[in-house]
Amino acid sequence: MSTTTPPRQDAPPRPAAPPPQAAPPRPSALRRRLRALVAAPAYPWLTGAVLTVGAAGELVVFPGSVTNASAILVSTASLMWRRAFPPVALVTVAAGLLSFGADTSLSIAVMISGLIGCYVLGRHRVLHPALLVAGGTLGALATNLWHILSWARDDRLPDVPALGNAGSLGLFAEAFGLCAVILGAVSMGDAVRAREETRRERALAQAQLIAMARRQAAQAERAAIARELHDIVSHSVSMIAVQAESATYTTPGLTPAAREGFQQIAGTARGSMAELRRLLGVLRTPQRAEEAAGAATAPQPTLDRLEELLDQHRAVGCGAELRITGERVPLAAAWELSAYRIVQESLTNARKHAPGARTVVELGYREDRLTLRVRDDGPGPRAGGATSGHGLTGMRERAALVGGSLTAGAGPTGGFTVEAELPW
Repeated sequence: MSTTTPPRQDAPPRPAAPPPQAAPPRPSALRRRLRALVAAPAYPWLTGAVLTVGAAGELVVFPGSVTNASAILVSTASLMWRRAFPPVALVTVAAGLLSFGADTSLSIAVMISGLIGCYVLGRHRVLHPALLVAGGTLGALATNLWHILSWARDDRLPDVPALGNAGSLGLFAEAFGLCAVILGAVSMGDAVRAREETRRERALAQAQLIAMARRQAAQAERAAIARELHDIVSHSVSMIAVQAESATYTTPGLTPAAREGFQQIAGTARGSMAELRRLLGVLRTPQRAEEAAGAATAPQPTLDRLEELLDQHRAVGCGAELRITGERVPLAAAWELSAYRIVQESLTNARKHAPGARTVVELGYREDRLTLRVRDDGPGPRAGGATSGHGLTGMRERAALVGGSLTAGAGPTGGFTVEAELPW
């Protein structure tokens, strides 16, 4: 057996905190102003009114049929309600195709209103983009066919070539152009919608991750506070209660007033223990042991202070013995602290449930693990009594923090035994 004091090994350095993520670049002042302008409530009314006035000016310079003029004005004016009621863009596009079908020339105002209408339909997903493109394609093809029939009836124009003959494919150039424009505008609107949805989902996911990280940090901190509070404060308060009670029997010549004072001290200590248990019940939350890793930065006790701990145990009239087997090896601070707290809690339980019993603490240094056994010769757990509580839960968490295990229960020859294995 060797009891040489090993050199203390400091806790491994904490990993460096990850560098803060660079904030996304802020948009330029011009882009912020444009976004604010587009988001303004009056923006749809303003653009719709401007296009309508422009269309009226075009009709004054290039008058057309009543159908053409009415369709042009409906196509531009309907854009005023595109934000309040996005399906109105269907009327915008249909009226634009009707105006183009009623005349061979395409108004500039109608071209702009048609592009905006297709963009709105894709942006607000009024219908599925495939349906929007298919409907626009059919409308463009119908307009083109109507133009072909009109050209065939016009004697002033050359004969329309039959399908399959030379030049017949050029007759559908209008349909091809309109389809490309409709496809591009709808696709752009759908892409903007998808981008905004992705941005919202990313922001929501980031907010949820931040909230989850905060909850986990709070839970880990509560568990660490509860463990340290139970290991340190309850240990001291229980010693006060035991010493005050034992003083009434071990101190000769006490006056009744002094005896009553000691009993009051013991009662106050027991009440404090009850309050501590209630507080621990509030602080402790179920979670994985690795999430509850301690974050203490002050110097923590090690196995070198076991004799001091046993002296405190003996001071209240309890027998205690320390047995060490194997060659002492330097241990990391986490293992030293976990083993010390397990012994401390075991001694506290022995004083609480088996006052006056003799306790033996056995440390075994193996090649790949530290074995720990704390047993007393008290009455042991009562029949049907609980073998779990805040203290035992904290000891199991301590062991789990370093990848070990802990069992507790009645000893083979009576009393209560706590056994732990802490591998390294």
